Amino acid sequence: MNEQRIRIGDATVVIREAPADDVLDLRHAILRRGLPRETAVFAGDSDAQALHVTASVDGRVVGCATLLPSTWDGEPARQLRGMATAADFRGRGLGRAMLEFIEQRVRQDAGPRLLWCNARLPASGFYEKLGWQTVSAPFDIPTVGPHVRMVKRV
Repeated sequence: MNEQRIRIGDATVVIREAPADDVLDLRHAILRRGLPRETAVFAGDSDAQALHVTASVDGRVVGCATLLPSTWDGEPARQLRGMATAADFRGRGLGRAMLEFIEQRVRQDAGPRLLWCNARLPASGFYEKLGWQTVSAPFDIPTVGPHVRMVKRV
């Protein structure tokens, strides 16, 4: 599995491809807090084409993201889902580093290079700074909140 090491403050963070089970605890704690743990399991998590990424410090998962095979307007694509960062690592470059790792991984294989996501409205500015484009009006996902659809070709 591919991996990358970065420094954030005094911490060495290891960003790597990971099994689906490794993303579930942080995904649940950050994105599905207060809901049953099974709501953090997404359709497609076990797909052989799914890419799960974790960022860990001394074995503690502090960031996660998943890329699932999908389509966008009939074109083969990949959907970014379940991106989460632990509170003590937010705003420190970890999310950017995870997305750069994912994009590099996408460029290395022969699969689709079109990425899309349903971004939580407060996170849309983060994605825009990294070259994603908003392509929808805000909409609500029940139990989760307001989102916009975003795309990026890598």
